[in-house]
Amino acid sequence: MELRQLEYFVAVAEERHFTRAARRALVSQSGLSASIRALERELGTPLFVRSTRHVELTEVGRAVLVDARRALAGAAAARDAAAAVRGLLRGTVVVGTEQCITGVDVPAVLAAFRAEHPGVDVRLRHEGSLALLEQIPASRVDVAFVAVTGPVPEGVRLFPVARSPMVLLCHPEHKAAAGEPTWADLGAHVFVDFPPDWSIRQLGDRAFAQAGQRREVELEVNDVHGLVDLVHHKLGVAIVPESVARKKSAAGLAVRPLPGGVAIDWEVAVAIGAGERAGPAALELCRIARAL
Repeated sequence: MELRQLEYFVAVAEERHFTRAARRALVSQSGLSASIRALERELGTPLFVRSTRHVELTEVGRAVLVDARRALAGAAAARDAAAAVRGLLRGTVVVGTEQCITGVDVPAVLAAFRAEHPGVDVRLRHEGSLALLEQIPASRVDVAFVAVTGPVPEGVRLFPVARSPMVLLCHPEHKAAAGEPTWADLGAHVFVDFPPDWSIRQLGDRAFAQAGQRREVELEVNDVHGLVDLVHHKLGVAIVPESVARKKSAAGLAVRPLPGGVAIDWEVAVAIGAGERAGPAALELCRIARAL
């Protein structure tokens, strides 16, 4: 059994498609398929249920996937450790971040890391914070910039890098900008927010729940600029981190503290694997993020 066979197997398992997996692994589809068949012969059992449109893991395949990822992560860690002893950083570091995360300048961190360690390939992916935290113990993500909204999975270590209060963002002519609205008052307004699995949305929902009130999010977006544009046009109000309210695009909008009795903070952290799960490149990228 070779590491390359395991790499191809993991690619097919994650892509659920041989053509996409071959493209990802930079190998011909025939070569990838032959490697998978050889691995199945060696193990004495099919790893995939194949169809014309996609493939699914068999029960054995699901069990093998866990150890395959662990083996690949261990091999990568060994290569990185050997390079570190020689005073070098090499290999690949997979970085995850929640889209439009505020409080940390992820591009600046990556640029500083690449300038210091040009021998390390950086792979970037956007996903929700909860999904990224779950992928770190499985060695699918090495470093993640996440919003902390709940318990942290076992095998993950957090390093806080930013914290700011959640505030109400609205047009200065909107009713919510006048006086001191209650949670019940806010619940009657149209809200602009992100999808339910985004951290900012979860914190806004939590604030209303703690106040014993309900709200409806009628305008759902997937980027900060879209949210700010809708608020500028008086189409709704939003609960956002104060760092969002300080963006240039939000200039001219009214920023109000949340009604009394509820305190919700936006917390951003760098997440890496606990203990030996974190490789040299992950530790170095974490150091740079905390220093900037």
